[in-house]
Amino acid sequence: MPATATPALTARAVLLDMDGTIVDSDAAVERIWRRWAVEHDLDPEAVLRVVHGRQGHATMAALLPDRPAEQNHADNRVLLARETADTEGVVPMAGAPAFLAALSGIPHALVTSADLALATARMAAAGLPMPAVRVTAESVGASKPDPEGFLKGAAELGYAPGDCVAFEDSEAGIAAARAAGMRVVGVGPRAGAHAPDLAVADLTRLSVTVREDGAVGFRAV
Repeated sequence: MPATATPALTARAVLLDMDGTIVDSDAAVERIWRRWAVEHDLDPEAVLRVVHGRQGHATMAALLPDRPAEQNHADNRVLLARETADTEGVVPMAGAPAFLAALSGIPHALVTSADLALATARMAAAGLPMPAVRVTAESVGASKPDPEGFLKGAAELGYAPGDCVAFEDSEAGIAAARAAGMRVVGVGPRAGAHAPDLAVADLTRLSVTVREDGAVGFRAV
């Protein structure tokens, strides 16, 4: 029986999640959210199972459904300040510098649940260039898994969602990209459980090929 070809995706534009996708901030995220969990008499492990991919207030709403939204937003502002100040251990994901260099001539945008201050701090700590187009928490009215952020990113780049490929690591992020009508490359162990169109252990396991017509192809290697 012939070997099955490795699936490949082709796109005109690329939308990138940040945390867990191109920036490894898990150590900082866990420090901040474990502290918050203890302050609110919650199991830290249970909190960490739902925190990835969402804005902080959306995580709080999922964990404390009876708490007023205003309190969640106030708490989230405190956590964002803590996260922005704590970049210890924030590093690029394996293969991220070369991957972003390969995208330098391709339309691409950052679509993150972080606000601009946090995104700027973490990209700088990881030594990664900030994309010229970015959709941060201030840019949207709804957190992932709502597709708003990805749809705004595609619109700012000037491409239809079907012409875009999103890179994500979390359940909420993959759901948001799918709801936006995009194909998804899942990066890392969290992503693999949610059946992305293409899955890679990390970005060193991804081949990036730019065609003569300007499209970009992605294949797992």
